Amino acid sequence: MKIIKLNIQKIIVSFFNTILSLSLFFCVRRFLLRCFGISVGEKATIHRGVKLFCPGNLTIGNRTTVNYQCFLDARGKLVIGNNVNISHCVKIYTMGHDINDPFSKTVSKTVVIKDNAWIFPNALVMPGVIIGEGAVVYPGSVVTKSLDAYTIYAGNPARPVGKRNSNIAYSSEFPIWYGI
Repeated sequence: MKIIKLNIQKIIVSFFNTILSLSLFFCVRRFLLRCFGISVGEKATIHRGVKLFCPGNLTIGNRTTVNYQCFLDARGKLVIGNNVNISHCVKIYTMGHDINDPFSKTVSKTVVIKDNAWIFPNALVMPGVIIGEGAVVYPGSVVTKSLDAYTIYAGNPARPVGKRNSNIAYSSEFPIWYGI
């Protein structure tokens, strides 16, 4: 019975992601996300091709952009702040398996991305991480631990490589149509 329930859940998530990706307009995508219980802020931009898993545990702030082909795992809680830029092909996980448990039980941990953070393409964010306000994650980085505010990180695992100016005046609202 558990396997049947899991397969039904996967079918529903797959159907939801397909409908979301086929929606051409950002306002329609925001509406669909809200219909599925996601808190989506004003002028948030969710591009086509974004894959969501268990969207009910997801919060997206105002003027936040999630670019195409991102994967947002919200099986645990995922909170994305205001004016956050998540570049294409980023993967964020909130759940994994306990590799030391004899039954490989699942373990979820909340991921929080604070205001004005910027995650560059192909980065990977692991469960339990807090990305500090204004922090920057360079392309291809693997974030395994929480990141300090206004600090630039790179590498695998992500390590500090510089500081960022805290006087951020831009808006992360990028309603550019990709893949249409």
